[in-house]
Formats: sequence, C-alpha cells, structure tokens
Amino acid sequence: MKTILAMVIPVTAVLAAAAPARAQMYDPSYPVCLQVYGINGGYVACGYTSMAQCQASASGRSAQCIINPFFTPQGPRRRPLLRPHHRR
Repeated sequence: MKTILAMVIPVTAVLAAAAPARAQMYDPSYPVCLQVYGINGGYVACGYTSMAQCQASASGRSAQCIINPFFTPQGPRRRPLLRPHHRR
C-alpha cells in the first residue's frame, strides 16, 4: 500500500504543476490562416482572404499559410428547394 501511495503522490504533483493547454481559436470569417512558429511557441492568425495575401505576410518569416478548417462563408443563406406537391 505504501509503495502505491509513494508512486501516486509524485505523479499527482507533476500533473497538478503542468500548465493548462490553451485552445487555439480560428476565426471562422476568413478562409486562410497564418501559422507562425517561434522559440517560445507559436500562434495562428486567421485574417486573410486569399492564399497569396497570407504568403506575402509569411515571406521571410518562420511561418506557413494553411486553409482554415473552420471557415464558414457568410454569403446569403439559400433556402432548400421545395418540391411541388402532386395531388393524386
């Protein structure tokens, strides 16, 4: 029992001391994101309307452009096509 307790306490202490992970937020308004890499971590900035616009910003930096996986076009909503009722 003491050996199990001796193993559980250090593991619990390590898990409690670990920093919480931050959730990455992708702006669903833009189709292209810039992923920047750095020594102390990186970030993702979604604010580009085209891949060329993002690549101009990424040029010369430790970064790459990616397609936003959460992009939702804000165009007009289309109504579903209704089929006419056929009377028999």
